[in-house]
Amino acid sequence: MTSPSHLPTHAASRDPLATFPLHEGGGVPLVLLHGFPFDHRMWAACAQHLPPGLRAIAVDLPGAGHSDLDGAPPSIEHAADRVYRTMVAEGEGNAVVVGHSMGGYVALALAERHPGFVVGLGLVSTKSTADTEEARAKRLHVAAAADDTQTVDAVLGMPAALVGPTTTDHRRQLFPVLDSWIRAQSPASVAWSQRAMAARPDRTAVLDRFGAPVAVVVGAEDSVTPLAEAEHMVRAAAGTSLGTAGNAALTLVPGVGHMSPVEDPQAVAAALGLLHNQVVAHH
Repeated sequence: MTSPSHLPTHAASRDPLATFPLHEGGGVPLVLLHGFPFDHRMWAACAQHLPPGLRAIAVDLPGAGHSDLDGAPPSIEHAADRVYRTMVAEGEGNAVVVGHSMGGYVALALAERHPGFVVGLGLVSTKSTADTEEARAKRLHVAAAADDTQTVDAVLGMPAALVGPTTTDHRRQLFPVLDSWIRAQSPASVAWSQRAMAARPDRTAVLDRFGAPVAVVVGAEDSVTPLAEAEHMVRAAAGTSLGTAGNAALTLVPGVGHMSPVEDPQAVAAALGLLHNQVVAHH
């Protein structure tokens, strides 16, 4: 059952992020963290396909959607800490944290900084490695453009590069949706997020140490975080001394690019349902 209104809930925290109950249930929730330059809405279709009784809460990351920037310097670590404080203020003791792209960077930082909170990790169309120098420079250029123009024009062309050719050919209806989500973001948020991502370190070692279940999901047509990055994360998670190879699962979704939760929400939801089952069994 999906919340029809998707109205934000603001926790009683000094810097709460907006949260959205996208699927009703009990027990340990899925906490869904969106990619850039989007907000919680990119998870709505995926949440509709989750198994009955599985609770899912989507979060708007700092500056995105209904969440404010709080004046802190850009950093993935700060975003992770705000997610943690917000969820604890809402009464959540632990969660299966699922991140798409930038949300995956935040999820890994959460697992590193608040390991007792994260009892499972879903890493969807993301990577554990840091940016190359070229990618970092490109991010800083986009951030400067957003600041200088006070528009999001620098990222309006992203959907064409994010989705796979199958979506370009057969799911054209997604393009105006993605475009509207990008246009709803603020230039300040675009700049903050790009600088935060540019500064992030390699967090592969977090997966080496993470003993709980991990699900890695990647689109077969993803050119942004390709299969090799997904396999790198699975190898790290499967090699942990605390867990077993059975704790790390790789799902390759055919016919989709980098926006897998939007391009094939049902396939991603199925992988997340299996992850949640594994977490429950693991506990």
